[in-house]
Amino acid sequence: MVLDLVVIGTAITLGPLHNSAFILLLSSRRGVRQGLAFLLSWLANLIAVIAVVALLTGGQPPARHSAPSTAAIAAKLAVGVALVLYSAYRHHRPPRPHSPPRWTARIDDLSPVTAAGLAWVLQPWALVGAGAATAVDADLSTLNDWLTLTGYCLLATLSLIAMEVYVVRAPAVANARLDALRSWLERHQEQLVVTLSLLLGLWLTARSIAELVA
Repeated sequence: MVLDLVVIGTAITLGPLHNSAFILLLSSRRGVRQGLAFLLSWLANLIAVIAVVALLTGGQPPARHSAPSTAAIAAKLAVGVALVLYSAYRHHRPPRPHSPPRWTARIDDLSPVTAAGLAWVLQPWALVGAGAATAVDADLSTLNDWLTLTGYCLLATLSLIAMEVYVVRAPAVANARLDALRSWLERHQEQLVVTLSLLLGLWLTARSIAELVA
């Protein structure tokens, strides 16, 4: 469980779409406040999903090869296969011009509530679902699993935390460097999406098949 959550959390935090949007929020007139609203909402989403899993399992992992355990593994397998297929689709589709989302035209006027809502829209829910299916194996009677789940949520939010802290501590330098990072992310968005989807998809597929046949 620990290794799977590390891999999933890393893939989530490296996603180019939400990182580009977050940098845009930070560059706005009330960037720090909007960024904080987005960050807290993003983290709250992850925690809420883990909390739902804990409520469904009662904090105890299901018995090996039981129906709930098999269903969780099958869900991870489905996400893994879907990610591999999605990466192939994105790789082979004709290039498309990237037009900025409509909300960027009024970014300076966005409220913290709207910024928080963007976190829900941009959350990679397939990956979050894979994390939830993995968290089914958590035993919440042990401190180690509490720390593992906490670390997963923080890891999946790490890029946002780092950028928010950077802007607060050195706004002038941070804004210039983050703007350059956003430009790089936008130029390489397709390659990043394809690569992350393929690698995580292959990982989840292989791990799920191994768990099903073990």
